[in-house]
Amino acid sequence: MSSHAPAIGASVRAMGKVYAVANQKGGVGKTTTAVNVAACIAEAGYETLLVDVDPQANATVGLGIARSQTPGLYEVLSGTATAQEALVETPIPGLRALPAGPGLAGANIELPRIEGYEYRLRECLAPVRDSFRYILLDCPPSLGPLTVSALVAADRVIVPVQTEYFALEGLAGLLETLELVRRELNQGLTVAGMLLTMHDSRTRLGQDVEREVRAHFPDLVFDTVIPRNVRVGEAPSYGLPVTHHDPHSAGAAAYFELAREVAARG
Repeated sequence: MSSHAPAIGASVRAMGKVYAVANQKGGVGKTTTAVNVAACIAEAGYETLLVDVDPQANATVGLGIARSQTPGLYEVLSGTATAQEALVETPIPGLRALPAGPGLAGANIELPRIEGYEYRLRECLAPVRDSFRYILLDCPPSLGPLTVSALVAADRVIVPVQTEYFALEGLAGLLETLELVRRELNQGLTVAGMLLTMHDSRTRLGQDVEREVRAHFPDLVFDTVIPRNVRVGEAPSYGLPVTHHDPHSAGAAAYFELAREVAARG
């Protein structure tokens, strides 16, 4: 266990919370955030589940699990397996995964044919929810049926935002979608925070984007900022979160700090 872990554990108060990590833009650090926050909380000694809701299965692979692993979320959503049957151990003690499964790409087409599909993921996770302190849902880079299902299943949403020129593009639309889901399907849904990712504080652009995002959403942006870091980028190729690939890197330190902040916000 890392020396960072006890400080995280001291802040963890929430019971059975479900977090969706969502943004319709791709390449903003959703999977990296989901994997590393889940690993940090598990390392602090709390049972944690990471559910890969993205057909690309990057969270699955990022934890050393084969994309072909079955049963996966597709089988759970289609009713041919239970969530309990689909759980897989990961290299991180205390962290289990529900992999995407090779059939999940078809779910975006098949789900809308099921009446009340928006609630299906929530219902499928209900039998295992009490077994975990935290459940993190890694969402696809879209606002399609799988993401909507994840938002209905979630209590909180973490929104990664890359600090680049078009950072604010689409955020207003995403917040409108979150509000629609909250109003129509999940009244308990709230935004845990926006997370600035791939940040280079040495550049004028990075400084300007951070200032602009914090000005537009002063109460929503996490204090923690995830830096652009080579170790963060290479960790998935080893099937490990960066917190285990190189726990002393700047990226790992930032994710430990984010885990503390997520836990403190409850």
